[in-house]
Amino acid sequence: MPTIPIKDAAGIAGMRASCRLARKVLEELATRLEPGRTTKEVDQWAGEIMAREGARSAFFGYRKFPGQLCISVNEEVVHGIGGGRKLSYGDVVKLDVGIVLDGWVGDTAITVGLGAITPGRQKLLERTEASLMAGIQAAKGGGRLGDICHAIEKTVKEAGYSVVKEFVGHGVGRKLHEEPQIPNFGKAGTGPILKPGMTLAIEPMVNEGTPEVRILKDGWTAVTADRRDSAHFEHVILITEGEAEVLTRSGADSSHG
Repeated sequence: MPTIPIKDAAGIAGMRASCRLARKVLEELATRLEPGRTTKEVDQWAGEIMAREGARSAFFGYRKFPGQLCISVNEEVVHGIGGGRKLSYGDVVKLDVGIVLDGWVGDTAITVGLGAITPGRQKLLERTEASLMAGIQAAKGGGRLGDICHAIEKTVKEAGYSVVKEFVGHGVGRKLHEEPQIPNFGKAGTGPILKPGMTLAIEPMVNEGTPEVRILKDGWTAVTADRRDSAHFEHVILITEGEAEVLTRSGADSSHG
């Protein structure tokens, strides 16, 4: 079984700082979204904010990815590249930000409704975020990785939605992707034991309809096979002896939960 990195005190401090900054960048971007702006403009803003804060994108150049962040709209699930697509009133916009600060990676994502969105879209966003929080609540020291996966899947299925299986959460630290892989589906009580010092990116990707996705010609952007909506939320957590610490929690609040 692959080894899951355990962060020491210095590593935990580095992860707290990088994750806090990733969230700051993400939230500033979210406030700038408005109809008529292109996804390319949002991508450029991301690069500017990161540079201003003394960080760089963890995504740009990763396996030749051409963007500063992943921006995916409506039927786009993940890994969208900023381009000529214009944002419209009522869209649901997925912003996925990864930054490197002092050698440590922070990674976080939200789905934002642009203006007033339909009740159906609002429910999709709420239940997807609820599945993320369910996974985090299941992430306790001494538990199993499968506890997280099962909690997410259960919440999604109860809402009548489907979990994307092609893309998963992951460990994060010095590298964007570390062990373990963290599917958004699975059986409780299975998988590696969760140990204090592990830092994990939990990120459910939830589709309104079919779980199946297709990759567009750009080689990156994943869309739902039925072109119905998708939502994506992500936090990085630190495993402790008790409840997980959410490193990418909004603002100055770094409490457990």
